[in-house]
Amino acid sequence: MHRRVSILGATGSVGGSTLALMDEAERAGTARFEVSALTGGRNILRLAEAARRWRPELAVTAWPELKPELEDALSGTGIAVAAGEEALVEAALRPADWIMAAIVGVAGLRSTWAAAGTGAVVGLANKESLVCCGPALMERATRAGGRILPVDSEHSAIYQVFPHDRPEGVRRLVLTASGGPFRLTPLSGLARVTPERAVDHPNWSMGAKISVDSATLANKGLEMIEAAYLFGLPETRIDVVVHPESIIHSLVECVDGSTLAQMGPPDMRTPIAYALAWPDRMAWQAPPLDLVSLGQLTFEAPDTERFPALDLARQALRAGGAAPAIFNAANEVAALGFLDRRLGFLNIAAVIADTLEMASASGHVDPSGTACEAALAVDRQARRLARICLDRREKAA
Repeated sequence: MHRRVSILGATGSVGGSTLALMDEAERAGTARFEVSALTGGRNILRLAEAARRWRPELAVTAWPELKPELEDALSGTGIAVAAGEEALVEAALRPADWIMAAIVGVAGLRSTWAAAGTGAVVGLANKESLVCCGPALMERATRAGGRILPVDSEHSAIYQVFPHDRPEGVRRLVLTASGGPFRLTPLSGLARVTPERAVDHPNWSMGAKISVDSATLANKGLEMIEAAYLFGLPETRIDVVVHPESIIHSLVECVDGSTLAQMGPPDMRTPIAYALAWPDRMAWQAPPLDLVSLGQLTFEAPDTERFPALDLARQALRAGGAAPAIFNAANEVAALGFLDRRLGFLNIAAVIADTLEMASASGHVDPSGTACEAALAVDRQARRLARICLDRREKAA
């Protein structure tokens, strides 16, 4: 296997795992990679180390003030250095067969949009791109002759068993959720949840904000929106089931009664490897799945009284237009407010609900258009409303 790749978000968890898999495959002699561009954030040391290992044509930090530090770190290598949002877009437009879009948050939207227009295969680990302008993004990739491959474990699981040539054979999709760290916590106990407890996920190793999303089940709401856009199904045919072991990563139920599931240990390297090698499979030192040791797999319905963010996401998907982007923006503002100790755990969903209601009542958020710049405009307006709602909840506490 030979790939010319770019990694947008090379210093994060997904980007780092991608580079590690590439390194393992090269050492095993099963693949060869040329790297066109690497981008990162504030961790200049990690970005420079990756650039020295892979020798990309271009290395980019998202922070213009850190460009001199990156230039010093790569002095004498011949690697071009750039910084800022336009440089991230430039990196996405570099010639590549395969592009990992792993910049966290709405900050990754412009570069992901650019990547989708190149005709490359895009490994998509940036939820916000799909949630904010999914239909337009999918159409853009198709029109350019490229493809969007989901890197989230749940969507990768569906993608691996979905009958792409006969989608009419699918009755519904079932996304699995671990239930997070508070699945068994009484509702009364959630009011006392601290950020430290919320980021301590029982199965997955993730960043702080994503861990909070898992604790509130907002992540599953975002994934439901993503699934609707990725696979072209309405929210009425997308369900969520809590599966604490995180072994079955999602299921596809067919019209003939068959249900297809993708299984594996909870390790993000598996969906990354699938996307990186597609349409083939690449070997890596994957942990084995020992069903005998597991003994049993359990399932339960999500408790939407305890975790109302899931229903709020479904309502946003049903409403369409700008509502999913508003949900995403409000959730990010609320989750970060909780991590900053400005907001109680139970008020995360309350801020989302307040923002959706305010946006609907005021008409201040333009619901038209799903192109990149329109989506970014909606995001900016929704964050402004969400901050107002957060301030009100904080003062009322």
